[in-house]
Amino acid sequence: MQLQGKKIILCVTGSIAAYKSAYILRGLIKQGAEVQVVMTPYAKEFISPLTLSTLSGRPVLSDFFTRNDGHWNSHVDLGLWADLLIVAPATATTIGKMANGICDNLLVTTYLSAKCPVMVALAMDLDMFLHPSTTRNIGLLKSYGNIIIEPASGELASGLSGKGRMEEPEVIVGMIVDYFTEKKNC
Repeated sequence: MQLQGKKIILCVTGSIAAYKSAYILRGLIKQGAEVQVVMTPYAKEFISPLTLSTLSGRPVLSDFFTRNDGHWNSHVDLGLWADLLIVAPATATTIGKMANGICDNLLVTTYLSAKCPVMVALAMDLDMFLHPSTTRNIGLLKSYGNIIIEPASGELASGLSGKGRMEEPEVIVGMIVDYFTEKKNC
């Protein structure tokens, strides 16, 4: 329970790697963290909010407000609540929005409101990862102080093989545990 008392926002984007977010969530919960999931609308096409809500024990947030009752999901309150925000998987679209402050969804507005450290676990096809605009956006995110979790190499959903697949969930959870362990020992 190395993350006991830690509050983590797990941001999930529209990627085939979104299924791995369930394993990350489960690993964080097992380590004692309290986790709030925020999904982009396209992420719901890849993994069910019900799955992530069941694992986290909290409603998954995706919209600025609840359509049936008008309840507002405050990105400001989320940004103040968290000890860490992690985007996993982070698509080229989302990192482009994060790097350039394009706030057209709850995930990016929460990111811009976050007062905590941010980790970004990249996940995209080989050609997208190597594109100069993606490289620039990753560089911008690094310059803002975000911790970039590089993608692994291997077979990609497209059938190509190379660098682009999101790092494995247990590695990501281990990096989060290590981050808080190192921070505590400073």
